[in-house]
Amino acid sequence: MKVKTTISAIAAGLISSAVSAETVKIAYPNWAEGIAMTNLVAVILEDEMGYDVELTQADPGVIFAAVASGDQDLFLDAWLPNTHADYWEQFGDQIENLGTTYGNGVTGLVVPAYVEIDSIEELNDIADELNNSITGIGLGAGITKNTNIAIEEYDLDLVQVNSSGPVMTAALADAIESGEPIVITGWKPHWMFDRFDLKVLEDPMGVYPIDGLRKVARDGFSEDMPDVANMLKNFSMTEDQLLSLMVAIDESDEDAIDVASDWARNNRPLVESWMM
Repeated sequence: MKVKTTISAIAAGLISSAVSAETVKIAYPNWAEGIAMTNLVAVILEDEMGYDVELTQADPGVIFAAVASGDQDLFLDAWLPNTHADYWEQFGDQIENLGTTYGNGVTGLVVPAYVEIDSIEELNDIADELNNSITGIGLGAGITKNTNIAIEEYDLDLVQVNSSGPVMTAALADAIESGEPIVITGWKPHWMFDRFDLKVLEDPMGVYPIDGLRKVARDGFSEDMPDVANMLKNFSMTEDQLLSLMVAIDESDEDAIDVASDWARNNRPLVESWMM
């Protein structure tokens, strides 16, 4: 694969020198489903449609700003209309909506099934066992903001410890291996629900909403690259399809782009349906 990948956590990392009109620049967060969808689309653009692809990893707020300014072409993992509502309010009038890939994105506080509580309201009962902490992800994630709201709304005796998606799942795996309680900021679809027996805690106050995983583009993208925009408008996946790709990437020692390429070959009719 020719896909060029860079990683940055600051806006400067998303502003690159002029590139060919045949290059598609896609920014993505370090989240399992974002990695999976982005690499799959990159495979299709390169192998099926003849484009070069440049991938850049960054935090969601930086990505929204870069797409709005035109420094990036696409972001394929916008959680809307709720979780990324602040970013959409700030940048939405400068961004094209190319539709939803998956419509039942769930966020919330997640525990292993053996933890004997079922609701966020019960977390204070085991706060000491949890070391008074919630294992979170990056500061720029919408779920991070909502977890701070949940701590206040439910008057939780816990603090959110921010890290990243991979660090969070590693902490989850370690806790499960030792049979210890843990609460994380989790979401579905994610491969961890395939690997581990988990439950999303009930949220009677409705802090964590249901979202669609939406594809957004810089203003004018559909006019500049109508064939790509049309493919992306057709691009949709079921939970099982997305989960199978995420699991394959997580379990492989190969680069995500190579796993996505194999997945695309093994799901040829689905891929062809997106290019109609």
